[in-house]
Amino acid sequence: MLEIRFHGRGGQGTVVASEILAVALFQEGKFVQAFPAFGVERRGAPVAAFLRCDERPIRLRCQIESPHHVVVLDPTLIRAVDVTAGLQPGGSLLINSECPPESFEEFRAGGWQVATVNASGLALRHHLGARTHPIVNTAILGSFSRVTGMVGLNSILEAIASEVPLQPEDNVAAAREAYQEVLFEAAPVSGG
Repeated sequence: MLEIRFHGRGGQGTVVASEILAVALFQEGKFVQAFPAFGVERRGAPVAAFLRCDERPIRLRCQIESPHHVVVLDPTLIRAVDVTAGLQPGGSLLINSECPPESFEEFRAGGWQVATVNASGLALRHHLGARTHPIVNTAILGSFSRVTGMVGLNSILEAIASEVPLQPEDNVAAAREAYQEVLFEAAPVSGG
């Protein structure tokens, strides 16, 4: 079973990102489970969402403590939350950042694969959200597909097209560009 944790802020689409990824994985024949964890439920507050994926039915019903992959939609959370808590050795950390992966040496030294993509810039380019609050969830999923290799880009794009009611074409375009623009080193991490 593969487990993924998403970190973001309210209003960025963190929970929706986990749900879209669940749809994409389900379309590929996987069993999935996606659920959120809220603290203070308001725009800008830290939010976490979780996803499990397996070839067999999932019976586990608890929060994810040791994810294989972590996705950070808001880079300011890196200093505010321990985003790598429980991240398994060899796991991947995908960060919405303009900086290259080398800028996150503390995570690379921890033995994790670090990938970065300017999802905020892509969201702004495609008019997703407001200039001060870009909605980065679909862009980050395009990058996730490439970095992990655990879900195909076409499945991500189909899930976005079917699940995103507003601006589906722009969201698909942002995900496609993020797939191309993500920066990471080494071969994609395939899972646990």
